[in-house]
Amino acid sequence: MLSSIGTFSLLLLFSFFTPQYTRAQIAEIFAPGVISDGGVFGLTLSPDGKTAVFVRAYGGRDSLHLFVSRLEIGNWSTPVRAPFSTSGKKWSDIDPAFSPDGKLLLFNSTRPLAAGQSKEDFDIWGVKRTQTGWGEAFHLGTVINTDSSDIYATVANSGNIYFSSNRAGGQGKLDIYLSEYRNGAYQKPQNLGAELNTQNHDSNPFISPKEDYLIFWRQDPGGFGASDLYISFKKKNTWTKAVNLGPTINTEIGEFCPFMQPKGKKLFFARTRVNGAGRVENIYSIDFSAKQFKTIQK
Repeated sequence: MLSSIGTFSLLLLFSFFTPQYTRAQIAEIFAPGVISDGGVFGLTLSPDGKTAVFVRAYGGRDSLHLFVSRLEIGNWSTPVRAPFSTSGKKWSDIDPAFSPDGKLLLFNSTRPLAAGQSKEDFDIWGVKRTQTGWGEAFHLGTVINTDSSDIYATVANSGNIYFSSNRAGGQGKLDIYLSEYRNGAYQKPQNLGAELNTQNHDSNPFISPKEDYLIFWRQDPGGFGASDLYISFKKKNTWTKAVNLGPTINTEIGEFCPFMQPKGKKLFFARTRVNGAGRVENIYSIDFSAKQFKTIQK
């Protein structure tokens, strides 16, 4: 974590290079008291903006459930547990992400693959959404999933899935991977390399529908806090060096779970602060344009 002098210096630096972004805007808590109640993270919104799915964490990590809220006459409804999520502490469900067309929701779960099995690591699951409701959750298979934790999967228009994993053979503690969708099947995941992955944690990749940029969180000793959000752009099938999103988004605590609605102009993300044995965490939003960060790409 930076000292107060170091943080002030970085604030001045970002104010020169991104003045249109850093001087006027403040991230706002999303749906305070209804969705953001001090114990939530991991928001995704349907393409029409009327359905929110998020993680209820209750100030810790012992119970993690997916909840759903609907936008009704301008207000978010009282959240209810998603019918495909667990109750109690049978297993944990996290990291929901709608596909760009809203017909598929990806999420991560420690649920067993068969009755009587035990499981501790997270796998990537999916559930289809129709006009009549949610279908049955299904496992995305062993080509993508391993015996390690495979988390925070987001999907592009092409069907390609970007996710993070602590599987063997990576460059750090958590790396970002891509599984391409070809001929109706997911392919063996590829590590996205040193421009995105470091020796520390690089995780929570949100891929844009066109796969032209990627927003994720990174633990960086030179950043603003416990974890910061970064952006990288795809140029000629390679990823540019990731750029920190700056002090209007990143603070002295942890930012994670980035999400942008298709065709949306707001970045949603979570902040978490360790408070004794528990956590205080809420979902935030801020006006955002990826294009402005291309000017400071290296």
